[in-house]
Amino acid sequence: MMNKAMQIQIKYFAALREQVEKEEETVTTESSTAAELYDELQIKYHLTVPKENVGVAINGQLRSLNFPLSTGDTIVYIPPVSGG
Repeated sequence: MMNKAMQIQIKYFAALREQVEKEEETVTTESSTAAELYDELQIKYHLTVPKENVGVAINGQLRSLNFPLSTGDTIVYIPPVSGG
């Protein structure tokens, strides 16, 4: 099955928002999972938070990074929160 480009809205919090320097954006991607999309963003923005340490919510539901994406999804990547 061929991937086709999808519009995905991404919201950034905490360390990720600081690194990306925006709260949210809509991207066009051919990534089929949240993990693949994070890899793409990591390259684009030089993100320092390892994928293994990031949680993800898709359309308001906590999901696995391997959950399949659909056009129109809203993704929230949740970096680890440092307490103190």
